[in-house]
Amino acid sequence: MIVISKPQAILDPSPRSYPDAVKLVRRRKTDVAVEIGTDSLDAIFDWLLDDAIRERDLLVLFDTFCWRLAATDLPLDRMSLHVGTLHPQIQGFGWGWRRSDGLTDEIQVDQSVMTTEIFRSSPLQPVIEEGRVFIADTDDPELRRRFPLLGELAAEGIRHYIAAPLSANGEFHNAITVATRDPDGFTPDHIAAFKRVGRPLALLVDRFIGSRIARNVMDVYLGSVAGKKVLTGSIGRGDGDAMDAIIWVSDMRGFTDYADDLSSPDVLALLNAYFECVAGAVTAHGGEVLKFIGDGLLAVFLLEKGGDHSAVARASLAAALQARRSIAELNASPPKEMAAVLAAVPLRSGTALHEGEVFFGNMGSPDRLDFTVIGRAVNAASRIEALTKPLDRDILISEPVAAHLGKDLEDLGAHLLSGLDAPIRVFSPRPADGP
Repeated sequence: MIVISKPQAILDPSPRSYPDAVKLVRRRKTDVAVEIGTDSLDAIFDWLLDDAIRERDLLVLFDTFCWRLAATDLPLDRMSLHVGTLHPQIQGFGWGWRRSDGLTDEIQVDQSVMTTEIFRSSPLQPVIEEGRVFIADTDDPELRRRFPLLGELAAEGIRHYIAAPLSANGEFHNAITVATRDPDGFTPDHIAAFKRVGRPLALLVDRFIGSRIARNVMDVYLGSVAGKKVLTGSIGRGDGDAMDAIIWVSDMRGFTDYADDLSSPDVLALLNAYFECVAGAVTAHGGEVLKFIGDGLLAVFLLEKGGDHSAVARASLAAALQARRSIAELNASPPKEMAAVLAAVPLRSGTALHEGEVFFGNMGSPDRLDFTVIGRAVNAASRIEALTKPLDRDILISEPVAAHLGKDLEDLGAHLLSGLDAPIRVFSPRPADGP
């Protein structure tokens, strides 16, 4: 009997462990009493070309694939799948199945892992980087010396381990591994069987990874909300929605001076450090970064109908305060290439928070579109941000947002702003709210 749970996010990786650069994303648990010989390679092959094509979750697909193989006469005790992706911080993803604990884990691997000794001494390195097949007897002392993983597998009772490239398009960025406790290891017939079912599996994996890469690119360059809209077909000029939001507009002060005093690479490094402080704070508190405009940033905290608008307002203010703290820390401990400049002219930023209706959608020329937000509320937020310098405040909050916060703010009065019909009252956090 096989009882399978739905995939779940797991905070505790026990009974397994992972290096710091590897994050456990999700897990599928199976309570198993598998009867050998109740499944066949022919049936699995047909399933891969039929029902498996309709599966939309690679964790579910891979877990099912492993347990079906375990129900054949193949001596399979451990299996893993490793795929690359296109992302500025993520190297790839992996799925690991073990018969012993009934778990299939989905993991995320950071870019940094590729430079570690763990990867350089891993059997996966020649597979992923060179496309070579790796076959090892874990009793071989020389192989265990060169590849510490084999010693760990031997301690678990694993006798034979194989890692091979898995790709339908001839590239070697993906890999699959199989391992067995059988004292006789894998026979040539076993290896031929894995190759047979591996071919249709490679086609399905390539489909999944192509979709994952598309989502990654959309999320990185458009943001998660806009990226999802594009991938679901909202790509026509004028496609979009009107929605309520707290609008974030921020700008670096004195950017021209920095650009004059630093080399172009150092200016880029400064901008990246600055945006890491600001955009990082926005995303950490549930905001959606829409635009980097020179040294400026446009973001939104969406207000759902019937939702807790006060919670969203508090999140937007918390993000602004976190960004301010992060900028102060950057000034205190700047990278060496910009230390002299920031010591003379510390980095400062102005941020405005304003509430209103925006149109979030596609605009541009017929063959070059962009997702952004427009509307009177966006214009007002930009004008409020421009007030941060004459009012000598890093953070300004319009009255509609302040009304949600329910806390003591400094009232800076009403101001008639260019292009707006009526004055807008603005507020600022008090010093007790943070540096």
